[in-house]
Amino acid sequence: MIVAMQPNATEEQIQDVVARMIEIGFNVHKTTGTVQTILAGVGTPSQFDVKDFDELAGVAEAVRISSPYKLAGRGFRPEGTVITFPNGVKVGGEEVVAMAGPCSVESREQIFLAAEQVKAAGAKFLRGGAYKPRSSPYSFQGMGVEGLKLLREVGDKTGLLIITEVMEISQIEVMLPYIDCFQVGARNMQNFNLLRELGKVRKPVLLKRGIAATIEELLLSAEYILAGGNYDVMLCERGIRTYETYTRNTMDISAIPVIHHLSHLPIIADPSHGTGKRAMVPAMARASVAAGADGLIIEVHPNPDKAVSDGAQTLFPEQFEKLMNELRIIAPAVGRTIAPAPVNAPEPAVVA
Repeated sequence: MIVAMQPNATEEQIQDVVARMIEIGFNVHKTTGTVQTILAGVGTPSQFDVKDFDELAGVAEAVRISSPYKLAGRGFRPEGTVITFPNGVKVGGEEVVAMAGPCSVESREQIFLAAEQVKAAGAKFLRGGAYKPRSSPYSFQGMGVEGLKLLREVGDKTGLLIITEVMEISQIEVMLPYIDCFQVGARNMQNFNLLRELGKVRKPVLLKRGIAATIEELLLSAEYILAGGNYDVMLCERGIRTYETYTRNTMDISAIPVIHHLSHLPIIADPSHGTGKRAMVPAMARASVAAGADGLIIEVHPNPDKAVSDGAQTLFPEQFEKLMNELRIIAPAVGRTIAPAPVNAPEPAVVA
């Protein structure tokens, strides 16, 4: 159930409604917007008449929600969620935010060079895997804690926010001092124990759509994190597996406006995994921004042909720079902005 309080409702009236919701068996989540307070009741309470809440002092409207995701639904925060990071970067607002970097942290030289290059093009986040879930047990699995230390060092030097993947519960505490945002990969979208634990931390989470997950399943997975009290969740469309085999996955551009309709959570597009083909990444990135994506997460490497993982879907720095310039034309056409390249940015070095 969702209870929207009147804009002039007093704190005493709000608490009276909360007490009534708890009395009949709801767990109550409160969100205070710029105009009004919204109370979301989650759980399986005894029988109640939603009309009774319409009569309580200070209530503007009470609605019984039929969708299984209560906190992730648009009704919980009709104005939408905007996640603000410590350095002032906002995701979910007017600006389309770029997250870019290599699939994996390979060395100090590689990650520092990649960071300089993506920042020069206008990225706000550096992505890079310290722990890598790979289909083959013989593939490169990441540098682990050493990779996290390098990410933190380069983040402090460049001012880029750090986003990297968490694979299991035991990694959460290890990663906390080094990162600005957890990423949950497609293979872990329904790792509900991991999601519950991420609900207990107070650090943003990017939740990727599973390889064959429906949009409802994605929103229900987000519900696990939100139910734990962590409301700073971003969703990510990264392509799904279909009958088509020409691309690595099928990039579901339609999921972007659908999620905006169903949920208040920001939606990020990942055209790198969405296609698996370098030549197709720019087109899908442009389409994602036109469709309303709040951000992009794109793989960029100083020399993709020598990358230890996912080189075929990774952009060269000059391709990423060109793409960002194209997006600066598209974003205003759909009422958005995108960061300009830093003034007097140093010319990025090139690795042979």
